[in-house]
Parts: sequence; structure tokens; C-alpha cells
Amino acid sequence: MRRVGLTRRSLLRAAGLGAVALTAGCTGFATTGNSGMVFLSTQFRPVDEAERFRRLLAGVAPGEVSYVTIEEGPFASQIRSQVDTGRTQTGLVAGLHGDLAPLAGDYLTDVTGLLRRLGDRGWPPEYLQLARTGTDRSWYVPWATASYVLAAHVDALEHLPPGVDATSLTYEAFLDWAIAARRANGNRPMLGLPAGPEGLLHRFTQGYLLPSFTGGQVTTFRSAEAVTAWEYLRELWANCNSASTTYDFMQEPLETGEVRMAWDHVVRLVEAPERDPDNWRMLPSPRGPHGLGYMAVVAGLAIPKGSTDLDLAERTIDVLCRPDTQVELLRSNGFFPAVDAAVPEELPPAIKLEADAVRRQQEAEDSLLSLPPVGLGAREGEVTKVFQDTFRSIVLDDAPIRSTLDQQAGVLQGILDELRIPCWAPDPPADRCEVA
Repeated sequence: MRRVGLTRRSLLRAAGLGAVALTAGCTGFATTGNSGMVFLSTQFRPVDEAERFRRLLAGVAPGEVSYVTIEEGPFASQIRSQVDTGRTQTGLVAGLHGDLAPLAGDYLTDVTGLLRRLGDRGWPPEYLQLARTGTDRSWYVPWATASYVLAAHVDALEHLPPGVDATSLTYEAFLDWAIAARRANGNRPMLGLPAGPEGLLHRFTQGYLLPSFTGGQVTTFRSAEAVTAWEYLRELWANCNSASTTYDFMQEPLETGEVRMAWDHVVRLVEAPERDPDNWRMLPSPRGPHGLGYMAVVAGLAIPKGSTDLDLAERTIDVLCRPDTQVELLRSNGFFPAVDAAVPEELPPAIKLEADAVRRQQEAEDSLLSLPPVGLGAREGEVTKVFQDTFRSIVLDDAPIRSTLDQQAGVLQGILDELRIPCWAPDPPADRCEVA
């Protein structure tokens, strides 16, 4: 068995639905037929993902635990309102770093001692540093990670430009590949991107394209290098399947053969190669002038202040962070371990393909770590809209790049000014995040 490299991981911004009914205007919530300690999470919200995780949890939980999912915005408000009123109804919570970091200190229990008791399980130092959220104490336990990569069918690999290594692409070579594939396919594009209503294309611009071209995400938003990045994306889009504006999960058009190359989250790609893994490859994302930009989205387990069952919450964290449990999470839901875990060779072939691409992406000498926006809370959707509107104006509507970036930079800065929050990686950790 080989060990997964865990120096810097990326994690899915999992979406979805669970068995939770929010009670409008109230500080609490009602579960639908659940009992035991409530485990509230922003992760695994799609019904099938939630059910797979509930089955895993039922097999390892040291007590009665009810897994309840919720969207990111209501998640923060639920925790705050419960703790503020002294009526905490949850025992354990899970979310991405960006979900948990704003709650540190006032709303989460210090888990420094718990991490010490759990012993050295091989958490990467970067993850443990994130869990401290700029303080000298830990506010969550790193739990799981995933990534975004490229998927390509062997039909598309035939059109790689001479001398190009698919596992070490530059953005220039990626574009040349898309052009060559389109021309060889009767001028029908073979590349697709997730630009549908629920697609994650904004993560591509936030964590991959802009960091690779500019070295930043926010502070360089309107830089000359950002103009070059958007010029590039406009040209790449000209070689994408026009139906990309309808694609939410790229595994679906990949499976039907509508496209043969795609970038997306690993969980949204994995079904494509499941039935025919020998004819698929998973590849690291391309690199640009500033390196191989990629987004690390780390999920953690935290205990709200006033937890309904502190002992059960700590024991549940213990079992969920054991290497064998983390391998089962990889097997069932495609999330990679956050601890040093031996990954068995008998994993599903599609998962193994993704694991190799993730490893190559993380271990690249010029890798540039990015985070999703941190500290935005319920306003994250407004920042997402800035990136979506920028794409729509520049790429779809062919608006002037410079004036569009200037306009959207003003919107972005207005949000940041109101929130008064620091920047997140790869931007410098200034006290106030400002668009240059």
C-alpha cells in the first residue's frame, strides 16, 4: 500500500440536502425523525452522499449520532443563535475552514487538548495552523479533503500537441490541446467546463486561473496580469462545448460523450470513469506564470460551546479521524484523508486515478495554495456572484476586460470593507483585505 501525500490538500465544497428542517425565525431547528446527538454539517448535502456517510457513521459512531446537513449561511447563524441564547441543540459540527474559522473563539470549544490526546496522526502542519485561525489555540480538528482536477478520455489524449506531458500541463499547452482536439473532432469542441447554474466554475477562476496568472485571488483582482488571465479564459471558452453554460456536474456530459475533457471537483467527476477506468485519465490542473494554482478546501470537525454531549462529540471525532475510517470515507464519498493514512490498492479504480492526480497537483514544486473565501459567512454568495458576473460579462458577453474588472473590483471591495476581514491565501494575510 502507498501513503497519500498530505502536505497540502484540497477539499470539495460539497453541496447538498439532508434531513433537516429549519424553523423560520427561530434559533433552533427540527430534525425529521432523528434522535441522539445532532451532528450538524455543511458537507455531503446531496441525498446520496448524505446516506452513504450516515451508513459509514452508523458503523463507527461510539453512540447515537444523527447526521443533519445544512447550507453554509444558515449553518453559521444557527450556531451563533444557539450559543448566544444558551440553548445549544447540537453536539458536533462539521464544515469547511471558511465555515468554521469565523466561529472560532466565541462559538466553538477549544480542542487543543483533544488534539493532544488524539496523538500524532500525521495531520499536515498547514492544516493544524489553519485550525488555529490565527490564534494560539485550535478550534477544529482537520477531518477530510478533496480537490479539483482535469479528466480526459483517451480519445482526447490522442490530440495532445507533440512533446506535451498531460501530467504537467501549462495553461498555454492546455489551450493548444483544446484547439487541436476541436479541430480533429470536425470543429466540435471536446472540452467542457462547469458553468451551469450549480456549477463550480467560479472556483476555477478563484483558486486556479487567477492565482496561476497573478499570484493572488483578491489583491490582484484588477491587475494587468488579471487582464491577461481573462483574455486567456475568453480564448479557452471559444474552444469549449457551447452547452457548458448548462453543465453543473461534468461527469454527466463526460459519460454521454458530449465532451471528452473537463475540469471539475473530484466528486463531480468520479462517475465518468467508474465503468471504464482503463480509458480515462485524471490529470493535475495546469500551471501559469506564478505556478500551479490550486484550491485547498479543508473540512474540519468542531464542538460548539454548550455541546449537548461533549464526551460523545470527542469520541466521535476520535473515530472519524482514525486512518481506517478516513479510508472508508474516501471509498464511500471520495474525500481524501486529512491524516496519514495507508490507501489500499483495492480502492475503486476511479478513486485511484483521482488520488494520483491530487498527489501530483499537491506535490508540484511550483504549487500555489489557495483557499476559498474565509470569513464571509452569509455573504459568501455575494462574492461568488462577483466572480460569476465577471465571467458572464467578459467571456459570455464580450465586455471590455479592464472596465469590467474595475467595476467588479468596486463591488468586491465594498463587501470586504463592510465585513472588515483579513485576506486569505494566496493573498498576503493583511488585517484588511483590499483589492489593489
